[in-house]
Amino acid sequence: MMEPVATDSSTSRPTGSARADKAPRNSNNDKPRRARRTRMTGAERREQLLDIGRTLFAAKGFEGTSVEEIAAKAGVSKPVVYEHFGGKEGLYAVVVDREMRQLLGMVTGSLTAGHPRELCEQAAFALLDYIEEYTDGFRILVRDSPIPQSTGSFASLISDIATQVEDILGQEFKTRGFDPKLAPLYAQALVGSVALTGQWWLDVRKPKKAEVAAHLVNLAWHGLDGLEPKPRLIGHRKA
Repeated sequence: MMEPVATDSSTSRPTGSARADKAPRNSNNDKPRRARRTRMTGAERREQLLDIGRTLFAAKGFEGTSVEEIAAKAGVSKPVVYEHFGGKEGLYAVVVDREMRQLLGMVTGSLTAGHPRELCEQAAFALLDYIEEYTDGFRILVRDSPIPQSTGSFASLISDIATQVEDILGQEFKTRGFDPKLAPLYAQALVGSVALTGQWWLDVRKPKKAEVAAHLVNLAWHGLDGLEPKPRLIGHRKA
């Protein structure tokens, strides 16, 4: 005679080991809590968008970067970008303005020595330091700006830095009996050469920064040391 098979109806209550095998049902108080997303303040969101925009503008340029991509990287909708900056142009303008202020501040703040040659070294180091520490910013600055900038362009920034160097050269020119009115011309030439060398060094990163600075100053200082009070042209063209 077959023994009856035990069945578990939906209405039966589990007992003994059966109860122990089933996971206990969570009460309302025991429900797993979802991690709350910390809401950014307006200032924090603005900084986040600036950081993302800076990275994208450096990698892709202004034209290659879209508001959609900036918003997606930030995890927000497009209107949030427009709310803070009025659009991509506004965001780009703030990024450029910050970078220009940073570079100019580093160069101006570096000029602390008394000897003119050391001042040249400090200026060269300041530019190379900026390139090394703020690589994305430098890549943005050296691109041709696609929109009008209230803060100027990289060329105008170089001109501002040259103004700082101009004072150094002016004093040196007076000491050596040269016309100090020519100091702005030489300042533009020196700072421009350092900036162009910096663009080249940005990609190759050889030789080391200190060696690059030494060679730049070597060319600038000894070039100034051998200046003729009244330089003359030796070619056939005189005008």
